[in-house]
Amino acid sequence: MSSPAYDTTSLDLDLIRARFPSLAETDNGKPRCYLDNPAGTQVPRTVAERMSDCLLFKSANIGGYFQTSAFAGQVADEARAAMADFLNAPSADEIIFGQNMTSITFHLSRSIGKLLQPGDEIVLSRMDHDANVEPWRIMARELDLEVRWLEFDTDTFEFDLAQLDDLLNDRTRLVCVGGASNLTGTINDVKTVCARAREVGAWTYIDAEQSAPHIESDVQDIGCDFYVSSAYKFFGPHQGILWGRRAVLEQLEPYKVRPAPAELPWCFEPGTQSHEGMAGTAAAIDYFAWIGETMAGGTGSRRDRICAALGLLFDYEKQLAERLIAGIQGISGTRVLGITNPDALDRRAPTVSFVHESVAPSAIAKALAEHNIFAWSGHNYALELANTLGITKSGGAVRIGPVHYNTVDEIDVVVDALTEIIGR
Repeated sequence: MSSPAYDTTSLDLDLIRARFPSLAETDNGKPRCYLDNPAGTQVPRTVAERMSDCLLFKSANIGGYFQTSAFAGQVADEARAAMADFLNAPSADEIIFGQNMTSITFHLSRSIGKLLQPGDEIVLSRMDHDANVEPWRIMARELDLEVRWLEFDTDTFEFDLAQLDDLLNDRTRLVCVGGASNLTGTINDVKTVCARAREVGAWTYIDAEQSAPHIESDVQDIGCDFYVSSAYKFFGPHQGILWGRRAVLEQLEPYKVRPAPAELPWCFEPGTQSHEGMAGTAAAIDYFAWIGETMAGGTGSRRDRICAALGLLFDYEKQLAERLIAGIQGISGTRVLGITNPDALDRRAPTVSFVHESVAPSAIAKALAEHNIFAWSGHNYALELANTLGITKSGGAVRIGPVHYNTVDEIDVVVDALTEIIGR
């Protein structure tokens, strides 16, 4: 594995884990081992406290003359500012909140579709979660658009971006790609995809659900037009967030009720938003900043501290991933689905999925649960990926996804359990 840019010994896991009450829970004397993090992470106490404060003392609609209304507006403003820092967005007014990434994408697809014509083309990825596939497929069917597919190499689990030469043309209107795979962990070169799409005048929609918890998000550097994520993937509440380029958002017709504001960002936030979710999202981002300042040597702006934290945490997570991959590969009959070369772990998230030649993924996940190890099995909504790999009919894969609050000891416990379950 490549040398870490950060000294990961500066990561105080005891201090970090103390911030997550759930990590101390046991069931029948067995400690909980949370490794279903790609589906949703645990939250630090500060997130719950910020949400509770909002519900108890700042609950009101925004726009009134009274104090709680002013407090609610402040909560929303702080959340937009925090997300703008997290994403390096040019303006907090480009931050749009919603129920979740899937709902936001379905909503935006209606607005984007209003500008498309029959025969226009969109590019989708075989590696993506279905939330960045099916909303666009539905739009394509309704508007008589052509869908073109960016395939991935089933040996390397990465895109060959030379394909873009054949996929992109003057009829391409939209390119939708994930920042990282929720099944194989592959981190995609979305910056190159966005640059190539811009050359033909196409917009780009990046699903950052699986990349945002692990690597720096910089929408200006990436050059995308839309960037969508959910806070519960990065230690926050169930809250969807979209960044959209102002010049693009201003071309879209928002779907809203008549009295709702016509200005950004509110015009794309139909109905009353979850202010407590916004508060929790801001707290999750401040959690990253705290790590950056206390453990990663981050100084200066909140953005600088966030980036320092993500760099440190990613280097530590690579160590966990390397240990987990090696442990699984040491068990006869297993196949890890994703990048396994220790020198290439910069190109994948710590999400590790595998199959076994004779034991069903669901049986393995169930047996892990009996050890109080929380993992998942199946296609994990990555339908196109699972179909391409030919694993759908056999039950998909077992997915184990550590994050920075997990320990080396927990990885060893998992490998020992897997050896007991399938290593016979």
